[in-house]
Amino acid sequence: MSQNQAPRLAHVVYRTRKFEQMLAWYKEVFHATVQHENPVIAFLTYDDEHHRLAFIDLAVVQPDGKDSQKHGLVGVEHIAYTYASLEDLFENYTRLKSAGILPYWCIHHGLTISMYYADPDGNQLEFQIDCFKSTEESNAYIRGPMFGINPVGVEFDPEDWLNRVHAGVSFSDFLVRRVHEPVSPIRGALSTA
Repeated sequence: MSQNQAPRLAHVVYRTRKFEQMLAWYKEVFHATVQHENPVIAFLTYDDEHHRLAFIDLAVVQPDGKDSQKHGLVGVEHIAYTYASLEDLFENYTRLKSAGILPYWCIHHGLTISMYYADPDGNQLEFQIDCFKSTEESNAYIRGPMFGINPVGVEFDPEDWLNRVHAGVSFSDFLVRRVHEPVSPIRGALSTA
């Protein structure tokens, strides 16, 4: 990856207590369509990207309505940026690690492989790569049954993956998520209601 080549903006995820109203508003404003929806989370797109917007229903995740400072507040959950390849994502991981910046969550979503970081104010950033070669394959996956089994994903250890690459495993071997369990405990509530 060239130092001048920045990742591209991929999507924004919102936390809301007005789930249906938010979906209706964004569908109208962006002419968006729903790619996948369950009682807790919905993924929408308005172009050929598998999803540009996602919404988490806090009324289901936190039905008591008690929002904490760290979790549960309505607003932006995170902003995602896409790298061109898994090699580029891991090059960025290694560069940031050398500066003392580590991800707080690494997960294979099935659709993407992602590393989540928090800036000094606690804003969350997702750095990801797409697991499929074409938008058609990505869209088929997010709309299909395999995504519905576990839309959150399975956590991974980036150091383990790097060790396996240094031992001869290809980065491409990690693109297909071969297991759907265990669901990540960090965001497990987003799988189903």
